[in-house]
Order: sequence, then C-alpha cells, then structure tokens
Amino acid sequence: MTVLLALGIKHSIKEDSFNFNSLVPGVFGNQQQQHLGMIKAMLTTSLADSSNPPVQALAVKATAAFILLHDNEPNIQKNFADLLPQFLQIIANSIQVGEDDALLKCLVDLAESCPKFLRPQVETILQLAIKALPDPNVGDSWKHLLLETIVTLAETAPAMVRKAGAKYMNTLIPQMLNMMTDLEDEEEWSVSDEQAEEDNDSNSVVAESSLDRLACGLGGKTVLPHINATLSQMLQSDSWKCRHAALMAISAVGEGCHKQMEGMLPQIMDAVIRFLHDPHPRVRYAACNAIGQMATDFAPIFQKKFHEIVVPGLLHVMDDGVNPRVQAHAGAALVNFSEVCPKNILTTYLPTIIAKLEGILAAKFKELMECGTKLVLEQVVTTVASVADTAEEKFVEYYDRFIPCLMYIIENANSTDLRLLRGKTIECVSLIGLAVGADKFLTDAGKMMDLLLKAQTNQEEMADDDPQVALLDNEDMNAVDGDDDWQFVSIGEQQNFGIRTAGLEEKATACQMLVVKLMVPMLKFYFHDGVRTAAAESLPFLLECAKIKGPQYLAEMWQYMCPELLKAIETEPESEVLSEHMYAMAKCIEVLGMGCLTNDQINELIRIIDKSLKEHFERAVKRQEQRKDEDYDEVVEEQLLDEDDEDVYVLSKVADITHALFAAYGQHFFPFFDALLPHFVKLLGDDRPWPDHQWGLCIFDDVIEYGGPACDKYTDHFLQALLKFVTDKQGEVRQAAAYGCGVLGQFAGPAFAPVCAQAIPLLVQVIQSPDARNEVNLNPTENAIAAVTKVLKYNPSAINIDEVIPVWMSWLPVWEDTDEAPHVYGYLCDLIDGNHPLVLGPNNANLPRLMAIFSEAFKREAVEKEAEVTKRMLNIVRQLQANPDMFQACINQLTQEQQVALHQYLTT
Repeated sequence: MTVLLALGIKHSIKEDSFNFNSLVPGVFGNQQQQHLGMIKAMLTTSLADSSNPPVQALAVKATAAFILLHDNEPNIQKNFADLLPQFLQIIANSIQVGEDDALLKCLVDLAESCPKFLRPQVETILQLAIKALPDPNVGDSWKHLLLETIVTLAETAPAMVRKAGAKYMNTLIPQMLNMMTDLEDEEEWSVSDEQAEEDNDSNSVVAESSLDRLACGLGGKTVLPHINATLSQMLQSDSWKCRHAALMAISAVGEGCHKQMEGMLPQIMDAVIRFLHDPHPRVRYAACNAIGQMATDFAPIFQKKFHEIVVPGLLHVMDDGVNPRVQAHAGAALVNFSEVCPKNILTTYLPTIIAKLEGILAAKFKELMECGTKLVLEQVVTTVASVADTAEEKFVEYYDRFIPCLMYIIENANSTDLRLLRGKTIECVSLIGLAVGADKFLTDAGKMMDLLLKAQTNQEEMADDDPQVALLDNEDMNAVDGDDDWQFVSIGEQQNFGIRTAGLEEKATACQMLVVKLMVPMLKFYFHDGVRTAAAESLPFLLECAKIKGPQYLAEMWQYMCPELLKAIETEPESEVLSEHMYAMAKCIEVLGMGCLTNDQINELIRIIDKSLKEHFERAVKRQEQRKDEDYDEVVEEQLLDEDDEDVYVLSKVADITHALFAAYGQHFFPFFDALLPHFVKLLGDDRPWPDHQWGLCIFDDVIEYGGPACDKYTDHFLQALLKFVTDKQGEVRQAAAYGCGVLGQFAGPAFAPVCAQAIPLLVQVIQSPDARNEVNLNPTENAIAAVTKVLKYNPSAINIDEVIPVWMSWLPVWEDTDEAPHVYGYLCDLIDGNHPLVLGPNNANLPRLMAIFSEAFKREAVEKEAEVTKRMLNIVRQLQANPDMFQACINQLTQEQQVALHQYLTT
C-alpha cells in the first residue's frame, strides 16, 4: 500500500489508502519501526501535493491519526514535527474554503492529546486564530474550533502557550471579548417567565466559556492585564452589548485570575456596582451575575468587604417586577452572597432582607394565582431557604411569616408545570426547619405529615425528576427503607423528616443538611463532587447512630455500605473526593472495631492502598520531570505545588486508614501490613520530601503503639529513621518522630529501654532549642516533652530518672497539644502523690511553682474539666487548701488570670 503511494499511483488509490491509514493508523503493527522513514516520506509527499486537495486533506487526517497513536512517544513526535508547517497550511486553506471542518477537528484532537507535538508551530496556530476570528467570511463554527484549539492547548500545555504565545494575548483576548458582544436584541428577553437558556453554539457563550478556560489554563498573570486593558473601554461604551460582555467577562475569569483579582476587588466593585442601575435590563442582569459569581469565588472576603453596597444593591434590583428575569437573577445573586456570608454580617440585614422577600413572595404568589407566572417565585423560595440556612436560630422570629404560604404551595402546586416550584418549596421548608430547630418546627410537623402523605397517596406515579418530601414516623420510614432516593433527618424520638429531591445542587444541599438514611448510592453520583463527598462524610455518623439498634442491625448496615465504599475508593476520579472517601472508611473502621472487615475486604483495601501509594510515587517523579521541561516557569511551579499538596492530603488519608486498622486489629494486622511495607519504608528515604517522612513516621508510630513489643520485627525498617528525624528541620517531621519515641517508651516494652535512653538527648536538644517555644515549633516541642515523660514513666530502666526530672520540671507547663498534655500532668501528679523530693523541693519549697504550673494549664485549657487527670490535679490543690497559709502564699504568686482560672476549675 505504502509503495503504491510513494510511486504516485492513482489519486483514488491514494485516497483509499489514506482513508484506511487514518482509520487504522497502527496497520503496520510491530513492523512499524522499520517503516517509519517510509511512512514519513509518504505523508510528506502527500501533504505537499497541492494539486490534489482531497489527498492533502486525507494526509492531514492520516498524520493526526498516526501522531495520536503515538501520543506517549515523544521521539516519534519529534521526528515528524517537520510535517507541521504544511499540515497547518492545509488546515488554513480549509478554513478559507469553509466546506469541511474535519481537518480543524484533527488539530483540536492533537491539542488535547499531543500538545508538545504542536510546540514548534504554536505561534502559527495563534496567528491562524487571530486572523480568522475577526474575519466575517469565516463561519462561526470554524471560529469556535479555533478557539477550542487555543484553550485546549492552554489547558494541556499552559507553560508552552505562555512562553510561545504570550505576545499574542493582547490581540486574542480583545477578539474574544468582542465575540462576547455578539448578542441578539430580544425585546421579550427580560420579561420572559422561563429561565434563560444559553445557546451553547452562540459566539457570546463560546467566547465566554473560552475566556474562562483560558484564564484557568494560563493564569491571571498572563490573562488579566489584557482583560483589564479592554474592559474599561467596554464598560464605558454606549452599546449595552459591550457593557454586558464586560460584566460577563468579570464573572468568567474570577476562578482563573483569583490571586490577581483578589487585591483589585475594591476597584472592580467600584466599576461593577453602578451597573445594577444600568438602563438596560440585560446589563443589570450581567451585573447581578458578576456580583453573584464574585461572592462565590472570593468568599468570605467579598462578603466582609462589600456587604454595605451589595445587599442594598441586590435588594434594589429585586424590586424590578417589570423584568422578571432580572429580578430573579438578583435573588440568585443574593443566594450566592448569603450562603457563604458570615452569620454576624447577614443578621444585621435580616429585617430588611426578610421584609423584601416577604413582599416579593406575596406579590409573586398572587401573580401565580392570577397569571400563572412562576420564575421569580421559584427563585425567591430558594433565596428564603439560603437566608434561613445562614441565619439559623435568628430566623425563628420570621418563621410564621413564611411557613403558611410555603405549605400552601406544597399542598396545591401539584401540576406538572409546577413541580420545580414545589420541589424548591419542599427544600426551603426543610432548611427552615433545620434552621429554627425542632421545638419551633414540630408545631407544624403533624400538618406536614398529613399534607405530604396525602399527596403521595393521591399520586399514582411519581416522575424521576419530581421532588417529594414527607414527615414520617419510624414505622412509615421502614416502609420506604429500600428506596435509594430517600434521605432522613430525625426531629424527634418517633419522627423523621424525609426528602426525595432531584437535581445536582438539590442533592448536594440535601446531603449536607440532612442526617441521611440512604446515602450509599450517592457515592457513585459522578455528576457532582459535593454529593459524593457529603455521602461519604455521612457514613460513619450513620453507623454511630445505628449502634442503638444493636449489633445485628449495625452489621447489616455495614455489609451494605462496605462493598460500595470500597468500590467508590477504587474508582473515584477526583483526588479531593477520594480523600474524603478514604477518611470515611477510616472513621467507619474506628466506629466498628475489630472484625468489621473480612480477610477478603482487608485484602481489597490493601490492594487499593497499594495502588494509591504507587501512584503517589509515580506522580512525584512526573512532577520532577515537569520541572525539567523547557517551558517550566513559576506558574507551573505553583500548579505543581498545588498537585503536591493534593497528593500529600491523599497520603494523610492512607495513614488514617492504616491507623484505624491498627487501632482495630493491633498486631493481627501485621500480615496484611507486610504487603505495604516496602512503600512505607520508601516514604522514609533520604530522597523523599518532608511530607513523606512525616506520614511514613506516623504509620510506623502506629506500628509501635498498637503492635507493642511485637513491633520488634520492623525495627530494621524504622528505628534509625525515627531517631534521625527527631532533630529534623521540619517541625511536622520532628513532631511525628517525637511522638514515635514516646509510644516506643510507653508500649514497646523493656527490650527497647536502651533505645529510649538513646532518644532522650535528641529530645532534649529539640526542647532546649532557642526557638523551641515559637508558635511554629510549639507542637513538636510539646510532643518531645511528652515523649520524655512517657519514657520516664513507662520505660526508665536505662536512664537516671533523678538526673532528668529537674530538667523536665523546667519545661513545664505545656498547653498546646491537648492530646499529650494529660500524659505530662498525669506523670506530674504521680510524682507529687509519691512525694518525690526533687519535685516537691526542700520543705515543699516548690509548691508555689507547682501551683503556678497547674493554674497556667487551667488558664490555657490544656486539660478538659471533666478529665481524670484534671480531677487529680484539683485534688492536689484541695489538699493544699487544707493549709490556708501555704495555700494563700501560693495564690499570691499567681497572676490575676491564673487565679481566675484556678477558681473556675475548683468551683465547676
């Protein structure tokens, strides 16, 4: 076939051959390497055959298919890179002809999968786009594909585009902003009673989406200066389309330009806020959109800085009853503002907001009854829900002003066209109920149960997208126990508020606000990260609640949960959600304890962890390779650091799971742990970054703590690293190592006494460092003090206690680490109760000092008031009170704050 092409046989044969090669680019199989020269020659000749455009077009497709087949082979891509100039020229010609966009789609595919192949011609591609975008003779779909090529490259190879294409941004970005002005004059747009549906194929929507993606890909440093240079002029334009486009651009780039825009928010808001009063309704709509988006992107700073202008501004637009789409969008922006607004800020506006919402609710309810319009009513119900959710108990006084109308809607909005309104109202009532609390909400609980059960009884078939809600007693709840769509919250001993709600955000909100009964299916709800996260978070709490029903019920619930949670961890594509799934598994194991997993389930979990750790190391290597890339820059480094943080967070959840397994199974987990041992040893290697050292140590700390003396089998793997890292320069590593020394003393047994003695000088070095009590070092220092304490108490046979105790006393008090403080104060109480002379001093001379240590601990709440160690400390103080003169002498040496704290602990 290739020989025929090389000899220039008939065009039809060439076309057939290229069609075949483009469809089956790997036709040469394992003999391909020896034919690379021939393949390249064939493609070169055919790409250059300007007399035969069909053959050229097929050669472009065949070239793209061949490169895509070798997307992970940079050497082949580099070898074929000199085909690119002619390849792109043919695509440029196809744009001018405008008949078949398949060649341009090939370029998009290459930008997505093989961006580095295009590197030598990035400037050519940008020039191609810049030439075509303003050309009225180029069709919109072609312009869209060119933009798709550029933004895809910005996403897949941002550093390459920044380096090679930065000088073109001052032309490209204004062209994109100009495309956003391509809007139709629709007189009825603002008065429509339907949600505005975007035309995803329109120039304005494509350009706005492209600008958003370009900003996220290239970053604010590259994109924002060119946006700012154009926006000022657009905002001052007499054309409403320019003003609209400028405001929508501000909405679009907030995520990608977050760091740069954050410092400019005052200037941005000065420019945006006045457009809430613009004469054109679509500009007011765009202003609401910009404010709502910034309220989300820059929360809570945005709310704190601009509440004084935003709340009155949005409430003003909500009076625009003539333009329901604008009025509704102002309500939506108020939702964005209020759902993440600090409660103390929102409550200052609560009377004004409530009065506005109440008035609009009444007016729009009347309109619904008289005219059937519902758009603003649907939005206002959602806004009421959001305000109530943030205001919480502050909403109680307004409860009776909304519930009657809302319940009437739930009762009567039964037609198909009112399902969305009914669903939003159901959600609103549930949020209000949770906000005001059971005491207030239960007044209407009986009415709600009768009303909603009646609606279900009368409805023969419920559509999949029809939200339903019911207040059910426990018997009723059991009747729908197998329905995966129901979620419940208990509002009394025998009553449960249940919700069935459809839609992405509705599901996410329901997950977050309700203690649910049936969340497991939502672990697979891949359309919304928040749903899967909330579902995972709920599982350990559900198990905790299920304990009251006995072990059999608990086991059945876990048997249903566990396989699905394991599958979710295995298949979860987002690292942030994966972390929550892993943490949920760890907490579930902690709740259930030993025996909760079968051997097969443990092995499955080990396999998943093994895969996660392999990927952890592989991604670290990949990041190091990216730092060597020719296009590496500071923005790439920022992204790599973010990726590294994500990886470390996942690693911390791996440590949570192993911790839970050790806590549940102790040394019985060792046979399974051995399969992961090489990974954990690797984490401690000298070539690993400090977070790997930290979490590797934490895992071996658990080996010691829960394995006890049996941890001896692993000493060759961790012991030297543990001692070495006690004095590490990174505080988190020192803390993990110090904790390990402490549990070594507490749990490892007498055989480790010499090692404990070896650790003491290292721990002392940490504690007595000049900056040991700096804020950043306080936790590691107190862990080191606690470690010395544990060695002194549990494993002191290889040290001279009397030499250490006076120095140890000089380190007290401790207060920062409330988990370790009880060990320190418990040992101090032991020494005092034992009348240790070095602690009490000659003639009890140290009693004032001891009283000051206790009082400072109380002042800083280092120990909980109900803790056993606190009772021991107070008992010692009360014994001292039996000698009034001595007690008063001790009190006189305390600060006023210490005296107050001591009094509070003694009297509560």
